[in-house]
Amino acid sequence: MEKNFNRVRSVKDIVIFTSLVVLGSVLVALPTSTSINILGFFMIFTGIILAIFLKSGYKDETGVRFNKEEMYFDKSRQTELSKAITSKLCQSDVAEINKGNGIRLDIYHNQKLGKSYVQLHEYVPYKYEPCTALYEHPYENISEILK
Repeated sequence: MEKNFNRVRSVKDIVIFTSLVVLGSVLVALPTSTSINILGFFMIFTGIILAIFLKSGYKDETGVRFNKEEMYFDKSRQTELSKAITSKLCQSDVAEINKGNGIRLDIYHNQKLGKSYVQLHEYVPYKYEPCTALYEHPYENISEILK
């Protein structure tokens, strides 16, 4: 069964846009200069736009929330990384992080459940396509990489 992750709003997202709207409203309500009122309206507008578009969390089909980390590598490391994600992924496997953009390593992790999922994506013009299956690992195996 293929596991799909959908983007959702995290608690951090809700706190950010709510605080922007509330602080902007306070600035508009206070009897201050016009420039402060304009700043307040800008904060309210920014908070509303973020409320519409900001989704930094991920949820699987069962409703469990995950965080996502992305790491980019050179295309020449594809076979090495493909072998590494099937077994225990270690720090030496991802030593040259962000040294290219041909391969993307996606790590979905949930520390409370102790689960993580790892998948490689290959860059095909204009988008990244999955080039491996989604592998499940215990969170302990992935935690040293996420530091």
